[in-house]
Amino acid sequence: MVHYAVLTGDIIGSSALSAFDLDSTMRAIKQQCRDIAEWTGDPKSTYFARRGGDSWQIALRAPQFALRAAIAVQARVMALPFHPTTRIAIAVGTGNIPDTGDINAAHGAVFTDSGRLLSTLDSGTRMGDARGGARHAAAILADHVAQGWTPTQARAIAAALAPNAPTQSVIAKDLGVSRQSVNQTLKAAGYSALTAALAAIEEHPSETDK
Repeated sequence: MVHYAVLTGDIIGSSALSAFDLDSTMRAIKQQCRDIAEWTGDPKSTYFARRGGDSWQIALRAPQFALRAAIAVQARVMALPFHPTTRIAIAVGTGNIPDTGDINAAHGAVFTDSGRLLSTLDSGTRMGDARGGARHAAAILADHVAQGWTPTQARAIAAALAPNAPTQSVIAKDLGVSRQSVNQTLKAAGYSALTAALAAIEEHPSETDK
């Protein structure tokens, strides 16, 4: 058994989305999963699967990044022009993923815990952590911050949230805006406080993160 962080989610209000928009949302989550792998330098450190029409799951071998990854996924989704959102249930623990990398065939407590938590989240609470306590509290607070983002803010957060994020000048060039605009957007989105909190969590991992 290997330690993983598992994020299980579904798209809120998916019945109101066209099939094209729903597929676009899933592609965005899958791309964010690939981007998360770059945080560790190992392209095989993350796994993505679509589960049914509007559900999805990500597993990553760097459990300390569980909350950062969840926020990054939420930001990537919220940045889309048709304004979708997703619920995300975080769990950290042991599991087994087959050699094929198909996490729809994975098993273990971490997958069970993540799926079980998702079933308890309502549309007003979009993120939670199955470990409870301070980890769950941090997820709820991060969710509260994220729910206030505009698509522009979400796009900037998604670009800047990686632990090895590029400079604001590089982000500005990628987004086609000025560096000052990126700085102001991130400030309004609570970026500094959010990343400081994430760094504090990641610098002092719990036993389940190791």
